[in-house]
Amino acid sequence: MGAITKTGTDFQLIYGEEKIVFTEIVEVKKQEKQTLVNLMEKYLYDFSQWEKTDVDENGNYGYEYLDCYFEDENRYPNFIKVDGKLAGFVLISDYPEVPEETTDYCLSEFFVLHKYRRFGVGKTAVRMILDKHHGKWQLKRHPHNIASVKFWDTVIREYTDGAYRLVKAYPNHEADYEDGAAADVFSSRIRETAFNLRRYI
Repeated sequence: MGAITKTGTDFQLIYGEEKIVFTEIVEVKKQEKQTLVNLMEKYLYDFSQWEKTDVDENGNYGYEYLDCYFEDENRYPNFIKVDGKLAGFVLISDYPEVPEETTDYCLSEFFVLHKYRRFGVGKTAVRMILDKHHGKWQLKRHPHNIASVKFWDTVIREYTDGAYRLVKAYPNHEADYEDGAAADVFSSRIRETAFNLRRYI
């Protein structure tokens, strides 16, 4: 295993001959939309093993909401970068996963390339996003994606110090995945104190 050092929002990792020094969240600009499309295809390919989705006649999965992130207010497309290199993306919106529960932010899509997994990059990226956007949050996970289940259990529990709500197999079918699996839905309220410390209620 590598040796990990964290300072603020910086992230340092030494693993064999590789040294990852800095993780950052960078807003996706309109002219970078195609780059996000390319990464999204890799994400959707990964996810197809659980959702059982098919490609279209051009061999693409496609993401029907992508344009909304460049046209609508309260949608935030972000790249995850490590040492200036693309390592994944985070899409944030104010659209709730379940309509009966309002939210300020929803972590709609989250993806880290395989090279950067298990080194803390994903956890660091989530922390940076939540540090920046305070309010009521939601996210959902696929119950059959065991690595995702373990990741979000750990990240949300640590970040909120246990102050969150998790509904497994959410009963509203609007939150279901395309394969019919009932989603697990997290919710938590995150705010910042006068001392710039995270608090959870």
